[in-house]
Amino acid sequence: MNLNCNCPHQWVILALGAAFSLASSDALTKKAVKDQDEYLVAWTRLLFTLPVLGVLWFFIKIPEIDRTFILAFFSALPLEIITVFLYIKALKTSPLSLTLPFLSLTPLFLIFSSSIIAGETIPVPAQAGIMLIVTGGYMLNISTVRTGLLEPFRAIKKEKGSLYMIVVAFIYSITSSLGKVAIEHSSALFFGITYFTVLVILTAPLSLWFGRKNVKGFFLEGKYKGVIIPGILYGLMIVFHMLSLDLTKVSYMISVKRLSLLIGVIYGHIFFKEKNFRERLLGTCLMFGGFVILVNAG
Repeated sequence: MNLNCNCPHQWVILALGAAFSLASSDALTKKAVKDQDEYLVAWTRLLFTLPVLGVLWFFIKIPEIDRTFILAFFSALPLEIITVFLYIKALKTSPLSLTLPFLSLTPLFLIFSSSIIAGETIPVPAQAGIMLIVTGGYMLNISTVRTGLLEPFRAIKKEKGSLYMIVVAFIYSITSSLGKVAIEHSSALFFGITYFTVLVILTAPLSLWFGRKNVKGFFLEGKYKGVIIPGILYGLMIVFHMLSLDLTKVSYMISVKRLSLLIGVIYGHIFFKEKNFRERLLGTCLMFGGFVILVNAG
């Protein structure tokens, strides 16, 4: 399944689709996990990506794979399993506005990891755009910056969700780079479908074990239904993510995808009544400026 059009920045459209799908899935997952077991929610969200990915399986060509693909594939999986649980714990533990912004660190980490793992070089203008996006994501915590530029990091001691998300951001920089390598040695959708299918299988026993006290109520009483739509949206995110990653450098794609943070802050304000929305406009402007620079550079 190939996408062909005359759009010079097709990857941008796909990355924005990934950003919107991810932010929407996160907001709905935040609502679903509030009174539920985070391990079961984490696994169920992955489980409900399979209908989306399963349909696409019938429309793709099976590529030839090599040793490099297998090495990248199975190197990324253990790290991905860690992020699945840390990500959901972060969403449950702390407000969206204090956890999701730290995902903006991923593009910063990618400047180094994509060079080492995927062999990508980032020109200076693109690095400037990436840094603006990273800074903008940080400044989304502008209410705490008033007491010092390092205050958000000092607040990590109080907000475990923020610490979890920083770890997730770092690991994502590695798994995204490994994913780029795997795509180059197969195809975007083949990698996305097989990778997340295996991920669902491997996370199942861990999720069911850690959430064993709540399994009966979660499944038999239908509490899993609140994760169906977040799972489908996450499945769409995977599709947009992989297709975009196939068309551009991993650091470019992830930087644009991190605009999901802006959408997440809006969702946090509307649905969870999180405060200091107006004070985050500076971060919004910086991220948008970085987006414009990065698109032009890419």
